[in-house]
Amino acid sequence: MPTTPPAPHAAATPVSPSITPQTVGAGLHASTGIAAAIDGIVREIAAHSARLTGERPPLPGLKESYEALMARAAAVRGRPLLYPFLGSGVGRGPLVELADGSVKWDMVCGIGVHFFGHSDPDLCGAALKAGLDDTVKHGNLVSNFEAYELGEVLLTHAKKQSRLKHAYAATSGAMANENALKVCMQKHSPAQRVLAFRDCFMGRSLTMLAVGDSHAGREGLPISTHVDYMPFWDAQAASAMGGKAKFIDAAVAKLTEYTDRYPNQHACFIFELVQGEGGFNVGDRDFFKALMDVCRAKRVAIWDDEIQTFGRLPRMFAYEHFDLGEYVDVFCVGKMTQACMTLFTEEYNPKAGLLSGTFTGEGCSFRVGRRIVERLAAGEYYGENGSFNRHHALFREQVAGLMARHPAWFPAVPAVGDLAGGLGGMMRFTPFGGEKSKIMAACKACFEEGVILFYCGHGPHHMRLLPPLPAMTEDQWPRVFACIERGLSKAAA
Repeated sequence: MPTTPPAPHAAATPVSPSITPQTVGAGLHASTGIAAAIDGIVREIAAHSARLTGERPPLPGLKESYEALMARAAAVRGRPLLYPFLGSGVGRGPLVELADGSVKWDMVCGIGVHFFGHSDPDLCGAALKAGLDDTVKHGNLVSNFEAYELGEVLLTHAKKQSRLKHAYAATSGAMANENALKVCMQKHSPAQRVLAFRDCFMGRSLTMLAVGDSHAGREGLPISTHVDYMPFWDAQAASAMGGKAKFIDAAVAKLTEYTDRYPNQHACFIFELVQGEGGFNVGDRDFFKALMDVCRAKRVAIWDDEIQTFGRLPRMFAYEHFDLGEYVDVFCVGKMTQACMTLFTEEYNPKAGLLSGTFTGEGCSFRVGRRIVERLAAGEYYGENGSFNRHHALFREQVAGLMARHPAWFPAVPAVGDLAGGLGGMMRFTPFGGEKSKIMAACKACFEEGVILFYCGHGPHHMRLLPPLPAMTEDQWPRVFACIERGLSKAAA
């Protein structure tokens, strides 16, 4: 039966001065019935998730349907998937179930996105609550408050040891980097050159591929941005040159050469304090500080790219770990925060209209991202005795055991000082001399044996782990490495 619409000019229900008015939306989100329903759904997810207790092979009878799904995915993409991975939609911390019923230890987590693992009850609850929102996407013209709430939480912690004051949301890490580059170039117009480290990776937009130091990713594309590449910190090279001071002096001389050759033409220097795709290369504070001092003197913006490092190191921010926050003008974060953000100081607050776009992200991403940052800040993860440092030590202990049992798998690599490296939740090890074809074969063999890894580096190459450390227990490392050992054995054979 049709309902009678309200009169177009019906008087509003009077509100008592002693009662705070409430929007319909606030009432919806405060509904005890909805809260109980969400709690019930989360409990149901947890009950199903609890059935995953370790790696297992595909279930009988699902092979044919899984291969059909893989074929459909390949037809959409135009080529087969690199890994035969299609998730079932459920996991349990570091464990994830595939649509063929197999269960894997997920040690790369979407290249660092799922830092709290799979089917986390708290994050599932936040995502379910976001399902109440009136729209899926939020934008720059009109938006609910969730995007700004995530920005507030990030800035609360970023401001503790930096001058960062504002945050702007973006739909991807590459777009956050594009925004950062625009901010720097507008501030230092007409400067159009960029300084970056060798082996850096910035994303896969046309401009970011031009900045990133990898020909393979931009083959056949025009180079849209002038980039001058600097050497990254290299302890092996420093030792060969006669010490750290000489390496730093040579890097400062190289930077000064660039700024003298192109005076007032560099808009920014992009700092990855720990390189990600480039090989999980860990920097050095004295090295960075010397270069940042030159940037300050030459009025070159200092841009800290923490899209992969944020949250994983012994401190929440990499600039905190290296005590360099006072230098940072522009900062990018993404991956584990679900929605990506560009942060900047008041000095680099751009003119109106420079940063825009139809979408900033989804309410789900903003709500889940906020909870992730809140939990990182509240947990016992950071510091010398924090759990991330303990996990990293256990990782190195497991690699040392592999090396002792199978020395033939780990020949010396002159360019790599330690065959087990990285920092905090960024972990890499280097079997088979770092040869790319063997490393990729080893990743695929490990996948077959029940653990998901990936590779990094530009030669030598490494096996890379970005594990969900908050979701892991210390006694799980031997189980993970039992799968890795079986995979390396297959690859070695």
